[in-house]
Amino acid sequence: MAVSALLRRVFVLLIATTTTALAAPVPAGAAGAAGAFQKYVALGDSFTAGPFIPGQRMDPIGCLRSDRNYPSLLAKQLAPAKFADVSCSGAVIDDMTAPQKVLLGENPPQLGSLTPDTDLVTVSVSGNDVGFVPVLATCALASVRDPFGHPCKDEHTVGGTDKLVQRIEQTAPRMGALLATIKQKAPKAKVLVVGYLRLLPPVNGCWPLVPIARGDVAYLDGLQQRLNGMLAAQATSAGVGYVDTYAPSIGRDVCQLPGTKWVEGLVPTAPAAPVHPNAAGMTAVAALVGKALTSISS
Repeated sequence: MAVSALLRRVFVLLIATTTTALAAPVPAGAAGAAGAFQKYVALGDSFTAGPFIPGQRMDPIGCLRSDRNYPSLLAKQLAPAKFADVSCSGAVIDDMTAPQKVLLGENPPQLGSLTPDTDLVTVSVSGNDVGFVPVLATCALASVRDPFGHPCKDEHTVGGTDKLVQRIEQTAPRMGALLATIKQKAPKAKVLVVGYLRLLPPVNGCWPLVPIARGDVAYLDGLQQRLNGMLAAQATSAGVGYVDTYAPSIGRDVCQLPGTKWVEGLVPTAPAAPVHPNAAGMTAVAALVGKALTSISS
């Protein structure tokens, strides 16, 4: 999902504290698939890249790509002969096939890393096409004037049409076309679409700690379920796998205590971007993907 302009401005200040890699735990659940893959390519946006999670890679610096994101943790366990993590913060579906301009550089088209010998692909993208994280930011501002109402829902459903639902529906065929292209470029690969971790609790929230109006919490959570549901449906239609990270992350949302939550709030308490997975979240996703691969292989 998108990294805001504010994050770009503070990046220079934070990078000094995030360039030293920490010892990364090996995700459970992938043992059965270890050694089974020769070339693993990870595609995706910031929920894959891991902005501000130490240590941050420099290739390019503007992608805010961590060497402890879930693809990197998974690759440590799988030990493929070749591993390419080309995920990039801010990526949209178009950036899979075209260069992405980022701070101090450019990320090449992500699908350019796919070759006929690629035998594992993970992909997590479309959140930025829908604009989910910027929507959360505007909803946070709206909550100040009506903390117990649903100002965000009101704003996006003027006239009886939910504009955010429309965006998800419009993104669906583009996601389907992307999966078809991936299969064409890597015909032998196991392809897994990885869903987005739960951001909010089912109801009520924790305003003002996370400034989302009480009535908007269920609305936004429902939209995230719809987004993940779209990804699952497109994966099924394309004949590829889907990894559900939403359901296993109940009780791990932004309102939980440090050490429990897998996604940081608007004011992070661990090295990670606001409203993005932290290191614990990345470890959890790596384990879920590994478990899915074990199930496929068995």
